[in-house]
Amino acid sequence: MWEKYVLFIDGEAIVIDKPAGLAVHPGSRTRESLEDYLHHFRFGFQRTPLPVHRLDRDTSGCLLLARNPKAHKRFQRAFEDKKVSKTYVAVLDGVPETQAGIIDMPLGKVSSAEEGWRMIHDPRGRPSVSHWKMADVRDGRAVIVFSPETGRTHQIRVHASAGLGIPISGDPVYGAGRGPMLLHALSIRVERDGKPPVEATAPLPPTFVQAGFGDVRL
Repeated sequence: MWEKYVLFIDGEAIVIDKPAGLAVHPGSRTRESLEDYLHHFRFGFQRTPLPVHRLDRDTSGCLLLARNPKAHKRFQRAFEDKKVSKTYVAVLDGVPETQAGIIDMPLGKVSSAEEGWRMIHDPRGRPSVSHWKMADVRDGRAVIVFSPETGRTHQIRVHASAGLGIPISGDPVYGAGRGPMLLHALSIRVERDGKPPVEATAPLPPTFVQAGFGDVRL
C-alpha cells in the first residue's frame, strides 16, 4: 500500500506525496508523524530513508527523502546551492489585484503565551522571496502558484497573508481557519551532477477536489 505515496524513486532518492494532517517530525503536540512510517519506504534497502526538508503538517504534496547519509548530505547542499526548484499551489480567501508578481519579504519568528509562535514580516529577519502567478479564480477565490526562491518556515503562508494581503483558505494561524488548509507542494526538481534530476509532481489532493478546485489547470 505504501507504493501509492511514491512519486519518484531510484537508488538515492524517494519523493513521496505526503498527506495533509501528518507532521514530518514529532513535536510536543504531535506524537504521530511521518517518522513513524518511514521504515515502510525502505523498499529492499536496509537503511530507513530520511527527510531532506520539511512540509507543514497541514500541507500536502512533494517531500524528498534520501536513501543513505551521503545522498542526504548531497541533497542538503543542493538546497543550500539553490539547485532545487519547487512549486506550491494555494487557494486564497480572495483575489489579488494583479495577475503575478514577486514577494520579497524577510521573515522573523515571534512567540507569546497567548497565541504561541508564528512568523511575521521582519525587516531584520531572514531574506524570503516568492514568485507567484494566478492560475484561476472561482467563487471569489484565487488559485495561486507560488515558486519560492527561499525555504523559510511558513514562507508561502505569510507571503500570502501579509504579502498579498489575502490568507490561504483554511489557514489556522494566518487566516480564518475554516475548513482544511488549501496549500499543496505541487512539484520538486533537484539537479544532480552526472545524473538525471530528481523530479516529481503530486496530483491535487482530495481537499482541493472537495472544495471545487480539483480540475484547475496549473
